[in-house]
Amino acid sequence: MSIYVEKNNSFHQAETITRECPHCGAHAQLIPVATPSFEALKKARPRHTGIVFRCAACNETRFARVAVRRIDDDAIVLSSNAIEVERPKERFKFGYLPADVERLFREALECYTADCHNAFASMCNRTVRAARKNAQRHGNPHLYDLFKDVARLSEIDLATAQLLESVLFADDSDLPEIGADHAAVLIEIVKDMLYQCFVRTAKLKAAMKMRRYFAGEAAQKVTPIGAHPRRAETG
Repeated sequence: MSIYVEKNNSFHQAETITRECPHCGAHAQLIPVATPSFEALKKARPRHTGIVFRCAACNETRFARVAVRRIDDDAIVLSSNAIEVERPKERFKFGYLPADVERLFREALECYTADCHNAFASMCNRTVRAARKNAQRHGNPHLYDLFKDVARLSEIDLATAQLLESVLFADDSDLPEIGADHAAVLIEIVKDMLYQCFVRTAKLKAAMKMRRYFAGEAAQKVTPIGAHPRRAETG
């Protein structure tokens, strides 16, 4: 599918574009509000151009970059693959993480959003090291065991699993380089590891504490069999 800029500057999309909004989080349609000029594109003949959209859910401005596919006399064909300048931020239940782990993981996710894959890998390594120290102090699950479980459950191929194991557990000065595909797998692995280690553990402990509290309350209100007072006899 393509986007067309007609000679009279009319703008036509073969299909609507929907994306997750970095402002409101909704998966909503992108509505074009400022489109490139036909004459300007034909004169400059750039390889890429920009379009300004607004989010149909919250009306916030969204900027996108698109490739110029073809320039004809009556229309200019643009790619429908709009690359947004501002991307949605990765979400996580940060409130359950220790402060040092949260700080490092937030920075790691910012690197991922910016497509800085090797910086992301380095920050994941530092995040896991901080998480391992904290987990050891508080008796949380071992991060290496969690990594092995995630790799097994997700059926990652052996080569990828070995590479990402080196990324997460090797010395920071000797990390292998990764690309977009490996980064996409790595982010899900680290999210799951941190969830299992901190979020799930904290939620489980809180749930058990609450269950025991209410169980104790209920036990105090139960009158043992045979402890009912006898009614006074009436004659």
